[in-house]
Amino acid sequence: MYTTASGQSSTNGPPNSNRHTITVTLAQLGKMIDHSLLHPTMTDQDILAGLEIAKKYNVATACVKPYLVPLAKRQLQGTSVRVCPVIGFPHGNSTTAIKVQEAAAAARAGGQEVDMVINIGKALGGDWEYVEEEIRLVNEAVVREGAVLKIIFENDYLRDEHIVRLCRICSDLDVAFVKTSTGYGFVKQPDGQYNYKGATVPHLKLMRQHCKPSVQIKAAGGIRSLDDLLHVMTLGVTRIGATATVAMLEEAGKRGITDEPTTVSFKPIPDGQSGGY
Repeated sequence: MYTTASGQSSTNGPPNSNRHTITVTLAQLGKMIDHSLLHPTMTDQDILAGLEIAKKYNVATACVKPYLVPLAKRQLQGTSVRVCPVIGFPHGNSTTAIKVQEAAAAARAGGQEVDMVINIGKALGGDWEYVEEEIRLVNEAVVREGAVLKIIFENDYLRDEHIVRLCRICSDLDVAFVKTSTGYGFVKQPDGQYNYKGATVPHLKLMRQHCKPSVQIKAAGGIRSLDDLLHVMTLGVTRIGATATVAMLEEAGKRGITDEPTTVSFKPIPDGQSGGY
């Protein structure tokens, strides 16, 4: 027997079984999602259409680039959907001072949750004093403006020991969320192609294990199906970043998930793979 993220128990065997079950509501699934509107080619008309999706499906947040915060705030006024700007996105290379300024400005403009990419090169180089100080300063700036911070690790670039160290830093600093990926962390593969795994089961388990309970986990990159979403919920994930919001929530309706607690089965993600397999 194992316990799902919703507090329900399954007797379908350990996490490697072919099927699992979880008890959820449609509203709960909607509030698991940060609807991502971050592709560099998106026009204002694309953003407006995306914000309508965020409203229709009553997601947790609409994730937008910083210049779009006023537009998103205006369009989402009167709803429970929050505005979530991204900072130092997608590669985390801005100076600490610029990240602090950008994050504080985005929060003042109406960003209620802020996602920031760490300085990946500094983490890989072992300059943990720099990494910790940057996270501390941005977190303080965001909290001071009444918002919460999510720290993006970009796990595809990191080894397990880097992820563990980042989890401990974020726990010590009382960061609200840690997040796996941007969705743009492409790594050159042996065949010369660029790809990324994003949120994998082993990394999500590692992050949940090494973050204190008050630090929430956001899975992003590769979470493309309802099965993916349901599985990561059982791992202790409380938020995902997604562009496939419509497909996931429409599928939830087709499977009979309603606003009453509904027990549903799902196909788990194989260990070592991201979602969308």
